[in-house]
Amino acid sequence: MIYGLILNILLWFGFYLIISLSLNMEYGYGGIPNFGKALSVLVGAIVAGGVVTRILIYIYHIKIGIGGFSTATSAVSNEVTTLIAHNPLLGLALFLLTLILAIIIGCIAGAIFILPSARLKEDYLAITLLAIAETFTMICYYNQSIIGGYYGVSVPDFLAFIHTNRGVVFTGIVLLIALITFIFFERLMNTPYGRLLRAMRENEDVIRVYGRDLMKVRVMTMAVGSGIAAIVGVLLSYYTLRVQANSFMITGRTLWTFYPFLIILLGGASNNKGTAVGTIIFVTVMEVIDFYKTNIVSFLHLPVEAVWLEYILFGIMMLLILYYKPEGILPEKPIITPAIKKAYETKKVSKKGVREEY
Repeated sequence: MIYGLILNILLWFGFYLIISLSLNMEYGYGGIPNFGKALSVLVGAIVAGGVVTRILIYIYHIKIGIGGFSTATSAVSNEVTTLIAHNPLLGLALFLLTLILAIIIGCIAGAIFILPSARLKEDYLAITLLAIAETFTMICYYNQSIIGGYYGVSVPDFLAFIHTNRGVVFTGIVLLIALITFIFFERLMNTPYGRLLRAMRENEDVIRVYGRDLMKVRVMTMAVGSGIAAIVGVLLSYYTLRVQANSFMITGRTLWTFYPFLIILLGGASNNKGTAVGTIIFVTVMEVIDFYKTNIVSFLHLPVEAVWLEYILFGIMMLLILYYKPEGILPEKPIITPAIKKAYETKKVSKKGVREEY
């Protein structure tokens, strides 16, 4: 039981670190309140379940019969999974292809996503992004031709050649991608682009004064953030081997929008290390609550159903953070560029030389 708990913590730590880092770039650094973050994850799921499966259906000549697109994906998934079991390279190629397509389509979707609301600010921007995301989610839910609607679609198991400890291997892959994502954002935010995002967050007029197009900066930021977040949709699809729009309708905005915002506020906005700290704390608490929620409700004699305990506690946690520690566990720090680092080192050497002379 403890082994399963630890494995779940590591798996969901990887999921949430990727999406929280992308949101931290948009909101923490850029000041874009992307309340439609769940749409980026949905785009990744659509690529895995709606785009790649259609390519496979075409390649393997699977006919879409009376059962519709959902039934056809089950047939092609079974066939491809059988082939992957004897050809690991096919599975890895399929996985990499899906990731690349998800990043590209996620970037395009993010850029288009922000266009109708690029001139809005703060609350109006947040509500507009949320409305667009919810509208698109409902379209996917009621239109079965995209990802099977309520019934969902199947995706092949790209790790079918692994017969034991699939969960451990998959978790390792997720953590590796999360590490690469962390390094990517650490380097990206310590460039002139990172300083540009902070300037946009603090005062948009500064961006205009220096001749930068504010709309282009927003579009670029949303494109990069959405492309990275789409990776989570792909990973989640290959983890469950299913893509269902109803999961995004029911819990999408909570899992992939509210929780990442909570993680950023907990760890510290505009700080990637703080995001990592906030993620591990949040995921650990989430998994412990999920494992023991029935016992907790029974022991404390709480007048609520055990299923709602997680939402109640995290809602209280967000209120406490906003009231008592809005800067988070690791507050924002200035960006140390190579030039600034060199200047600091020169200053230290200079002071040391003066002390030695005396």
